[in-house]
Amino acid sequence: MSDNLSRRRYLAGTGAALTIGTLAGCSGGGDGGDGSDGSDGSGGGNAAEDVPDEIDEYLSDARMYEGTIMDFTGQDEVTVEVGAGDVGFAFSPAAIRIDSSTTVVWEWTGNGGAHNVASVEGSESDFDSGDSVSEEGHTFEQSFDNTGIQLYQCTPHQANGMLGAIEVVEA
Repeated sequence: MSDNLSRRRYLAGTGAALTIGTLAGCSGGGDGGDGSDGSDGSGGGNAAEDVPDEIDEYLSDARMYEGTIMDFTGQDEVTVEVGAGDVGFAFSPAAIRIDSSTTVVWEWTGNGGAHNVASVEGSESDFDSGDSVSEEGHTFEQSFDNTGIQLYQCTPHQANGMLGAIEVVEA
């Protein structure tokens, strides 16, 4: 049964990654094709397999986590979708790597009901978006100045695998 579950998780994650890559117009160049550096947070990240153990363990049951971390180093701002996936119980991307002083913007999709973003015990920083919100387009921003691992969840949907993580590295 666990092989079947792992196979489903792999296929769901692979399908989601292909869809996101297609929708984002991923050209592999990281510059969005317009000569800019992509620092507006609208893309430009590359999947990396060198996920820190703490993140990999925390996200082992997270929806849309594929065992990779999206590398957004070099960008000033990065956007993470809140309410991603087929039922809206995921953050996308689930794992990101950023430079210190980068701002992460969580943007609600309007899917999956009311969500929030809250750090968990063991996270390098404390942050909380407040009450759960279901409104599409709602945003919450947090800048991360200290290096380390940031772990977070949607409190109402943590049991459904709505977990996320950020590795903040020295700029």
